[in-house]
Amino acid sequence: MKCVFVTVGTTSFDDLIACVSARDSLQIIKSLGYDRLILQIGRGTVVPEPFSTESFTLDVYRYKDSLKEDLQKADLVISHAGAGSCLETLEKRKPLVVVINEKLMNNHQLELAKQLHKEGHLFYCTCSTLPGLLQSMDLSTLKCYPPGQPEKFSAFLDKVVGLQNKH
Repeated sequence: MKCVFVTVGTTSFDDLIACVSARDSLQIIKSLGYDRLILQIGRGTVVPEPFSTESFTLDVYRYKDSLKEDLQKADLVISHAGAGSCLETLEKRKPLVVVINEKLMNNHQLELAKQLHKEGHLFYCTCSTLPGLLQSMDLSTLKCYPPGQPEKFSAFLDKVVGLQNKH
């Protein structure tokens, strides 16, 4: 079993859910050898129809008390750019693709993704570039996120978020 887990946290990110559950994206995900896609859709209004065939399963839910289990099972995580979701995924050493919500103006999310991408820990994209990235990315190039350095991360976060507040 190879599983992709998509998470939007406590928010909603309809564009991401719509994009990743579109037929073209599902084809790409299947062609990469994944046979399960789990969508955690939060407050979203886009609710794909779960299905299960011999070769592929799509699961959909809004919330769970903890995403730990699904993160643990995942071979690839596609996440919104919330710092919490990113950090939790990286700490579990899961390959991560962060999808930037262009409709949100608080783009410290983008800064965070850019920085972690620069350091080689994740890939990031927007909904429109996600299918292309899935096809072209090489997960073996990702570096493990150093565990046990939350203070380094929160200092970085403060800096990024702090910059936002000055404007």
